[in-house]
Amino acid sequence: MAKKKSSTGKILIWTVVVLVVLLGGAFGLRKAGIIGSSTAGVSVETTTAKLKTITQVVSASGKIQPEVEVIIRPDVSGEIIELAVKEGDFVNKDDLLVRIKPDIYQAQIDNLNAALLTQKARLEQTRASLIQAEAAYSRDKSLFEKDVISEMDFIQTKSTWEAQKASLKAAEYQVQSAEAQLREAKEQLEQTVIRAPQDGTVTGLAVEAGERVLGNSQMAGTEMMRVSLLDRMEVSVEVNENDIVNVNVADTARIEVDAYPERMFNGVVTEIANSAQVTGSGTNEQVTNYQVKVRIVTPHNLGLSGGELVKNETYENPEQGFVPNFKPGMSATVDVETETAYNVVSIPIQAVTVRDFAADKPAENDSEEEISDSDEATVEMASASSDEDLIVKKEDIRKVVFLVKDGKAVRVPVETGISDNTHIQITSGVETGDEVIIGGYRILSRTLKNGDAVTVNNQKNAPGAGK
Repeated sequence: MAKKKSSTGKILIWTVVVLVVLLGGAFGLRKAGIIGSSTAGVSVETTTAKLKTITQVVSASGKIQPEVEVIIRPDVSGEIIELAVKEGDFVNKDDLLVRIKPDIYQAQIDNLNAALLTQKARLEQTRASLIQAEAAYSRDKSLFEKDVISEMDFIQTKSTWEAQKASLKAAEYQVQSAEAQLREAKEQLEQTVIRAPQDGTVTGLAVEAGERVLGNSQMAGTEMMRVSLLDRMEVSVEVNENDIVNVNVADTARIEVDAYPERMFNGVVTEIANSAQVTGSGTNEQVTNYQVKVRIVTPHNLGLSGGELVKNETYENPEQGFVPNFKPGMSATVDVETETAYNVVSIPIQAVTVRDFAADKPAENDSEEEISDSDEATVEMASASSDEDLIVKKEDIRKVVFLVKDGKAVRVPVETGISDNTHIQITSGVETGDEVIIGGYRILSRTLKNGDAVTVNNQKNAPGAGK
């Protein structure tokens, strides 16, 4: 009985081993595609071509700044004796900002007033001398006509009269010069009082009372403060040369500010620079950008626009009554909507790939033996050239999309239009309702060929998967 049990156990063990080996071999052959591949095909994901509105977007990052910002610099030098504003104050046009010590400029006016009076006195003296010289000239002219005096005496009297007339003109010009200097000194005295050039908010206050500032007489003066319109903010961004050709004035934009995550604000392009900003010039890292200004049209900074401050009310819905408060220098990202195509055939961007159609041409020939003598001569000439030239001549790269028809992948050449972040417009080659292969990436971009058997495997949560 023991021997029978032992032999039966060995038979069971060997049976299990053989079954395991057979199952493992079958699995390996199926994995390799030797068996079971005729009906399974390549596993792919698909979606359906649909009509969609596509908006082409140019994205760029930059900083928020006031649309109108005036830098306040003094025209005269001196000590600040009064600073009438502080950072963040709203001022109206002609409000007092700064007063500079006027003593030295008042002293110049007093000095020039005295000089002007002196010139006027000299003018009167010269006018009296002219009257005397004119009387002597009239007298000697009468005596000369009666031959009472000599011609030489008459000429001398006439010359004296002409010289006095010229002296009177010079005295008048000296008076005018003194008056001009006095006007300039008065203007300098007026410039010691600096007033707001426009309505706005004081930003960037850089001085304090008691400091000395340099005027604009010979160089750029001391920057004391800036007056900005904070209720009219814009985003200044730099757009690459490849994208700037698509951007136009009045294009709409969507603005995302880092300080307000998950919120979008409306904007419009107001200015596009004509001069380029080049970095890394002459190197492989050279970058050419153009400055673009985008006005924020969403109401903002209402409490800083000079109106009466209104107490904020608390709403059950935080979105109700929300008004952003932008500050100069905040970081923002702008998406400029450059072009929109309405209700066009569109598919996911990843569905469009490229293939070399020239690589298929040798397979279309019946056989090598059927090549004519002229074709052989062409081949010999081509082989005599470099391999690189031969490759360039044979390339025929086209954009293609793979459709699923009767369980097979069908390669279709397509022409594309504009695209957004996810979809691309198809102008020819694909119709609404066509089942388009969108993945996986490696299969679609490299291995998938025209006529390959495919199996659709659309996961419910896969992005872009068809329903």
